Amino acid sequence: MGLRQAALMRRAFVGGVMLMACAVVQALPRDTVSPSRHAAATESTAHADAPATGGPAAPEAGGGASNNPEAQAIEASTFSAMKGSTAKRRLLIKVETLLDREHFSPGEIDGQNGSNLENAMAAFGQAQDLSGGGKLDAAFFDALTKADSAPVTQDYVITADDEKGPFLGTIPSGFPEMAKLKSLGYANPLQYFAEKFHMSEKLLRELNPKADFTAVGTSIVALRPGNGDIGEPVARVEVDKSTDQVRALNAAGRVVAVFPATVGSTERPAPSGEWAVKSVVNNPPYTYDPKRLTFGDKSKGALTIAAGPNNPVGSTWIDLTVETYGIHGSPDPTLIGKTASHGCVRLTNWDAAALGRAVKKGTPVMFVGRTTKT
Repeated sequence: MGLRQAALMRRAFVGGVMLMACAVVQALPRDTVSPSRHAAATESTAHADAPATGGPAAPEAGGGASNNPEAQAIEASTFSAMKGSTAKRRLLIKVETLLDREHFSPGEIDGQNGSNLENAMAAFGQAQDLSGGGKLDAAFFDALTKADSAPVTQDYVITADDEKGPFLGTIPSGFPEMAKLKSLGYANPLQYFAEKFHMSEKLLRELNPKADFTAVGTSIVALRPGNGDIGEPVARVEVDKSTDQVRALNAAGRVVAVFPATVGSTERPAPSGEWAVKSVVNNPPYTYDPKRLTFGDKSKGALTIAAGPNNPVGSTWIDLTVETYGIHGSPDPTLIGKTASHGCVRLTNWDAAALGRAVKKGTPVMFVGRTTKT
């Protein structure tokens, strides 16, 4: 074994387990392009001639509630009136939206109970020192609505910018087919709007059963999630492999944001111990290099996949000081916290973007707990 191979082996063997490479994404200085065999991941400004696929603009704060009857029912939801499945669904939509705005992300907002929402409520309950913890009771609901009483719905009119695309239709699942595309943009306007408003596509359709999402001037019912600004610098990040959660803490050690995550697997574990942010890359291309990665069909050799929200690492890559590992976005928010990963930390595209804006080079990243996903 040569010296270089030995060095790579030492870096890969951490915490008693052999780390399997997660991704090959190379962060470079602004406005530069690398000729190297690794991914030429640059700031989005270096791709001025490429389609704008880095994600929709964050929703604007403020404004009134939607006039739609179902939206009005969501606005009027209270814990005391939670009787029946329809009332519970409306209440959960409201709770998820408010948690998102308080930076206790439930992932995609879908009006359904699940582990991501339960973990977000538990984190909020702990932060508020509620006696019931994360249980959705009257005290929890009062604390959440006291913190934020603004409307959770809106009537949004589709603009020409929304429809610029390019929209790709069906997104291929294999890396060789992805590598043939000039960009990994949204499949269709529905996916675009779902990401813009942090909603599941199913919920967006249900709130707008007759809407044409492809037509400029169409008014749709949408939610008012957070604007992607955590509000203060992040001094430390904790990646909890036991709870599939990423926590951002300020200099005083207070949790300022929580995100659901997919964190490695028992077969391809995420790192352990303390590392740090090396760089943050917006709109990154992705390289599949079979010499460095341990998954996928290696018969096609190295493949470079263009940037875009449907890129394998989504629209944000937070590079870590442990080689080939990072915190990144995902093309499918529905799967966050539900499946295993190749060792990296997957967030929704909007949560990865929010965290990426709040950290900087050198921000400590601590991996704790142990995953049970296979």
